[in-house]
Amino acid sequence: MLKKILLGVGGGIVLIVAIVLFRTFTFGSAAATGPAITLQAPPDIDTLQAAEHLGEAIRFRTVTVAPGDPRVGQEGPWLEQQAWMQDTYPDFHAAASRETVPGTLTLIYTWQGSDPALKPLLLMAHQDVVPVNIGTESDWATGPFSGAVVDGWVYGRGAMDDKGSMVTLLEALNALAKDGFAPKRTILLMLGHDEEVSGSGAQAGIALLKERGVEPEMALDEGMVILDPSPLTGKRAAFIGVAEKGYLTVKITATAEGGHSSTPPRNSATVRLARALIALDENQMPSHASQPPISDLFAASAEDLGFMTKLAVANQWLFGAAIEGQANKDTALNALIRTTTAPTVLVGSAKENVLAQRAVALVNFRVHPQDSVAAVIAHIEELTKDIEGISIERSEDTGIRGGDASPVSPTDNLSFAVLAAVASEVGEGAPAVPALVLAATDSRYAGAITPNVYRFAPAVVSTADVAGIHGTDEKISVENVGRMARGYAMIILAMDSQP
Repeated sequence: MLKKILLGVGGGIVLIVAIVLFRTFTFGSAAATGPAITLQAPPDIDTLQAAEHLGEAIRFRTVTVAPGDPRVGQEGPWLEQQAWMQDTYPDFHAAASRETVPGTLTLIYTWQGSDPALKPLLLMAHQDVVPVNIGTESDWATGPFSGAVVDGWVYGRGAMDDKGSMVTLLEALNALAKDGFAPKRTILLMLGHDEEVSGSGAQAGIALLKERGVEPEMALDEGMVILDPSPLTGKRAAFIGVAEKGYLTVKITATAEGGHSSTPPRNSATVRLARALIALDENQMPSHASQPPISDLFAASAEDLGFMTKLAVANQWLFGAAIEGQANKDTALNALIRTTTAPTVLVGSAKENVLAQRAVALVNFRVHPQDSVAAVIAHIEELTKDIEGISIERSEDTGIRGGDASPVSPTDNLSFAVLAAVASEVGEGAPAVPALVLAATDSRYAGAITPNVYRFAPAVVSTADVAGIHGTDEKISVENVGRMARGYAMIILAMDSQP
């Protein structure tokens, strides 16, 4: 009997090992692909001149701090920058019409195509930048708004986010117009004015296009780049954002009797609030590592994954707990696989010897595509239902228009195939992998008019370069300015040459 049991156990182990190895060695082999793309050479673009133009754009202080920026009477830098665009890119402005979205400073350019049967291409970027932390201006090597070109780098706020994209899109479009290009597919360029605080301009622009019945073949915005190296594989890889997380801020309020701190009660409002926050921290939203778009990211990266990593992600039915354990140690991986929970603002008593009658926390959630705002609120309510004096409400005090994550865009269509081909060309063979954008972009609104929304700039950057976004000495290499301008031109040409 014992021998039979041991043989059965041994046979079960062998079967499990066989299944694990089979899934590992075949993992990623069925990745979806779109049509084959033949790229056309871009027009000549003067890289150094493009870098100088980016420096000029950086000097316009189009800083947004709060929803509603720029306020009435403070539009000067935006209007000056827009006039500069007309002067700097005359060929594109001669070829395309320009309009300002009513009630905003957001621009929409329309370069009319010759074939009305072709759905248009929508290109997106934004004009505004985040502020520089007060007192850190002197920490910058060249000044935050110098736009200086030094030792092969363009320095200044917005160099990466997002004047780099705005300027190189204009460089590409102007070079194409100067070269005599006549598009078959209508090209739309939307330049939002307040992406860094609310994106209301892009939201209004998309609503205007929807009202006109515009349904783009693709919407392309900022969000991802070619990383060298990829933190997942250690090799160069082009991350193409196929979705972005949703945004939700919840106000959690704990109430109790106030009074003098010399005679404090147990279970005060502050303690009740602390219990709620600890419950949220210790009971995170579930992992979605085995579901799109993260499962697609793993599959597309399979060829370059180390054996043990590939074994784990190919067999999450067995190693899911190990992946989650690793995510608990790696904030970037954790943010990719689940809705994140971040207590950010705490308010209690106004004085150290007065007990708070109301203790309030704002908790920010970045909602995974496999979750929803409703699911997050239900999660909070379940965890705090037994804590006395707790109330929960969605906070709109920040003015940020939050909501569910964007839909996941397909990877087996023309749009993704074009982006993958250009990424491979610009990135010297870098494979394209679908990715989840953790922050918010203006393109979150574009899902209302097209299912094909992507977030990608054809630049090759390191993780250190990415970390400089919104930081001191934000910069982009002159080489990447050229890559982006040529890459955007190739995207436009490839989309125009395909049915």
